[in-house]
Amino acid sequence: FVIFLIPCFVIGTDMAFSCQNADDFVGASSPGDIVIGGLFAVHSEMLHPEENPIKPVIQNCAGFEIQVFLQTLAMIHAIETINNSTLLSGVTLGYEIYDTCAEVTKAMASALRFLSKFNSSEDAVEFKCNYSDYIPRVKAVTGASYSEVSMAVSRLLALQLIPQVSPASSAEILSDKIRFPSFFRTIPSDFHQTRAMTRLICESGWNWIGVIATDDDNGRFALESFGVQAMANNVCIAFKEMLPAYLSDSTFHTKVDHAIERIVKEKRVNVIVVFMRQFHVLKLFKKAIERNVNKIWIASDNWSAAVKISTIPNIRQLGTVVGFGFKSGDISSFQEFLRNLHRKPTDNNNFLREYVMLLSVCAHLEYHDFQTCISNQSQDDLSDNDESKHQIWRDDFLNANIEPGFIHSTILAVYAIAHAIKGQCKDRDCKDPSAFTPWELFEELKKVIVIDDGKEVKFDSNGDMSSSYDVLLWKEIDGHMAITTMAEYDAEKGGFIFEDEEKKKDFLALKKVQSTCSQPCRPGQVKKVTESPHTCCYECVYCPENHYSNQTDMDYCHRCNNKTYWAPINSTTCYRKTIYFLAWTDWFAIFLLLLSAFGVVLVLSISVIFTKNLDTPVVKASGGLTVCYIILFSHFLIFVSTVFFIDIPTEFKCKTRQALFGISFTLCISCILIKSLKILLAFSFDPKLQNFLKCIYKPIPTVVTCTGIQVIICTFWLIFRTPFVNQNFSIPRAIILECNEGSIVAFGIMLGYIAALAFICFIFAFKGRKLPENYNEAKFITFGMLIYFIAWIVFIPVYATTFGKYLPAVEIIVVLISNYGILCCTFLPKCYIIIYKQETNTKSAFLKMVYTYSSKSAGSVAVSQISLDSKSSSLRAAVTDSCKTGNNSVNGNCHFQVPGQPLIKGKVLPKSAARTMVRKRVSSI
Repeated sequence: FVIFLIPCFVIGTDMAFSCQNADDFVGASSPGDIVIGGLFAVHSEMLHPEENPIKPVIQNCAGFEIQVFLQTLAMIHAIETINNSTLLSGVTLGYEIYDTCAEVTKAMASALRFLSKFNSSEDAVEFKCNYSDYIPRVKAVTGASYSEVSMAVSRLLALQLIPQVSPASSAEILSDKIRFPSFFRTIPSDFHQTRAMTRLICESGWNWIGVIATDDDNGRFALESFGVQAMANNVCIAFKEMLPAYLSDSTFHTKVDHAIERIVKEKRVNVIVVFMRQFHVLKLFKKAIERNVNKIWIASDNWSAAVKISTIPNIRQLGTVVGFGFKSGDISSFQEFLRNLHRKPTDNNNFLREYVMLLSVCAHLEYHDFQTCISNQSQDDLSDNDESKHQIWRDDFLNANIEPGFIHSTILAVYAIAHAIKGQCKDRDCKDPSAFTPWELFEELKKVIVIDDGKEVKFDSNGDMSSSYDVLLWKEIDGHMAITTMAEYDAEKGGFIFEDEEKKKDFLALKKVQSTCSQPCRPGQVKKVTESPHTCCYECVYCPENHYSNQTDMDYCHRCNNKTYWAPINSTTCYRKTIYFLAWTDWFAIFLLLLSAFGVVLVLSISVIFTKNLDTPVVKASGGLTVCYIILFSHFLIFVSTVFFIDIPTEFKCKTRQALFGISFTLCISCILIKSLKILLAFSFDPKLQNFLKCIYKPIPTVVTCTGIQVIICTFWLIFRTPFVNQNFSIPRAIILECNEGSIVAFGIMLGYIAALAFICFIFAFKGRKLPENYNEAKFITFGMLIYFIAWIVFIPVYATTFGKYLPAVEIIVVLISNYGILCCTFLPKCYIIIYKQETNTKSAFLKMVYTYSSKSAGSVAVSQISLDSKSSSLRAAVTDSCKTGNNSVNGNCHFQVPGQPLIKGKVLPKSAARTMVRKRVSSI
């Protein structure tokens, strides 16, 4: 370091720093037309006497604070610069700067002198009900250094609305204009600082931190503000330690030891937020270095740029210090001011005089010890030292200890007051101290605009100046701890701004340190709060099924927001559910389709066979080709309807498949019902039954009516409760696309109606089950109906208990079984006769069969009430010719007897008469 020698001076007993009169109380002063007061904690503590009783005497102070001393010099420099400029047009500013010694009591004494009447010989403060015309000693006040002092002073200055502009007091409560109406500041509120700290903590992934603060208004309010911000951002405070506000407190060192023990004990807490004054931090860090504490320390604006702390020996052992400092501006003129400071007289600046004396006392020490020496000297020590010493000047020491943020905010505070004075002096002679009152200056200060580094700045409605923070990182460079700017925090936007990638890497390096109560929960897990009162202490549990988490440390699992998605346990995302339906490519669907296709081929084959054998007795006995074609066509449609049960369900398929099946099956059953009636009518000799059958045997109306009723049922069904496509979510990981029948009742009515027709058909067919074998279809119809009933009776419970994509297959199966059963029972016996029993498919063979049945049925050569279709000429001939063979004749006569009745009066008819009687019976039918 360069050492400058200046003429020495003697400090005599008359130069003692104790307060003998009011003027001795002033730390630095200069006359002017308008006087501005200053309050700065140039010393860190006030000495308290040990004698009793304690007298109301203002005591000397100890602990010279270089950083605050530089603020007083910044105020002086700003005032001198303004006086040397044209800003106030010949009006000079004076100043009176007082040392608060970081004590409210001493600050209040200074404030009382500010309130004293101008030019009062006794510095008396007059009591008035109205201070509107009152002219106090000063027009405005700059300071104080600490929020606790500013709160007390501001309440006193508010009595006369003397504007107070602080460059350092950041407590959020000072923005309350009801309690502190005349308070202004050129820095942001702690609200922005604590929010910035919380943002840094959150972005670094920390949520388990410790907080240490001073036990005063500033520390408590900062802690409260930080606590609110931390809670809002899910950051938990593991512990809070409060240290005494005054170093003279007897419990101070005990509390420091306790705080260090707590830090060491909390192994998972690796981030400590510190809201303390510089001399508190100095003591804390020295003790932490002794205990080898290594943490990340988040510094408040009060000490984040403190050189005297960053130069502590072995400071690197403490870990990483990252803090927030006030945004600085161009202070090059102030640095030049410091280089010429040794030429300044010390007569009106006790602070400068004391600094020069401290240089002399501590000049022989190394840098840090030199700094410690300066801080440890008390005013009493200096006043007792009356030995002559060489004046030694070290201007590099002052420049090295500059905290740019505080210097800039101090200069800005002076300029804000100066611009407000300029506004008041536009049309007034401000060389007269009574030209305006402080409360008028207060009103002007609310709207003042100052140009700072080319930008316009002004006070907001809370009296604060919106400003950014510099994010400072203490970084070892060339073996020395340097305070570097890592980023800028925009208080308005609430984000960090990095100048280059290198600084961003420094920021990202902080994230490598973990400070959490619990291990972070991975994606797929969720936090489960334990019995701990802190929400940051939790267990990690897996997200349940159909829930997911895609980030770390999520408080809850997101539910898959759509039924079409699902998630397994411990999932990080939702997956689209697999859509299931009976697809064309499904092996079972292929099998069913092959069965349906075979049924279609079978129907077509039967149609071909019957068409080629149109005139054979078997085809004619089956009701003729028209009826057979209608039945076969209905079977064809039933087989085709199964196609609509397969592949992706659509509205058209859902509406078509049941209606097509129901109407086709009804048409089939209706035609078979007519055939059953015809058979029973042809071979029934009971007159009552015969008359009843004649009444209901109306083929075309019967078929149309029976089928029409089913058409009406299906129409109402499709109009009022139409089937629709439904997504079945009963399977957790799948969606079953299926047709919802719309109305189970309508579906049941449709099936019930078919069942009713089938039951009637079954009754009629069962009645005629003993008719001639080759001609008789009744027993095959009976068997076909039994197959139908069995299939659908089994279908009902199976259909009710089955779900999934194979549900349509159940209905296809029962449709195929019932359709195949009726088709095979109705037509395959006929086809067998046509193909393999051609000898029985002749007219003569058919007549012989009928004759054989007649002889068995009557027990004699008799034919009783034969009922034939008028179109069945072959049958009519068979009955007529039954007597021609002679087998049933007795002595050349044919006997006719009605079953259950005696021989017609015992009369034996000739064969010719018998044939005539049969012809009449057949013709009547």
